[in-house]
Amino acid sequence: MQPWSNIFSLKFAIYSLTFLKYDQLKGKDLQGKELAYQIARYMLEKKANNVVIQDLRNVTTMTDFFVICDVDVDVHGKAILEHIKDQLINYSIKPWHTEGKTAGSWILVDFVDVVVHIFKKQTREFYGLEKLWGDAERIEIKEDNDTSGLHQ
Repeated sequence: MQPWSNIFSLKFAIYSLTFLKYDQLKGKDLQGKELAYQIARYMLEKKANNVVIQDLRNVTTMTDFFVICDVDVDVHGKAILEHIKDQLINYSIKPWHTEGKTAGSWILVDFVDVVVHIFKKQTREFYGLEKLWGDAERIEIKEDNDTSGLHQ
């Protein structure tokens, strides 16, 4: 056995134990459908309006899900954005890209598999994003929906 193979085995064991502890402390990784539903829950916690998930997996390769909501004022949209980011940091998830935070009429947050759109109501109606991607499955999320058991 080569000396480097022992080092590799040791590093792999430490690496595996590190992730085992992380999974036990943080729970399972959020991605795809579960991430989309979790983001929708966070939106509802901050009283977002008209929360919708669009499943784009059969429509495009750009992303898997859109999570869309609307708000009445810019400050409300920014509060939802900050809440989502603050909650997802618990899963070590950070946005890949964020746009529109300063303008506030359309905030876009890209988590790669999930893209979040926080619109002012008038802006959402004007752009009609859901109609543009009308072939995608549309799931309306309400506060009384129990989505805790959904998995990919």
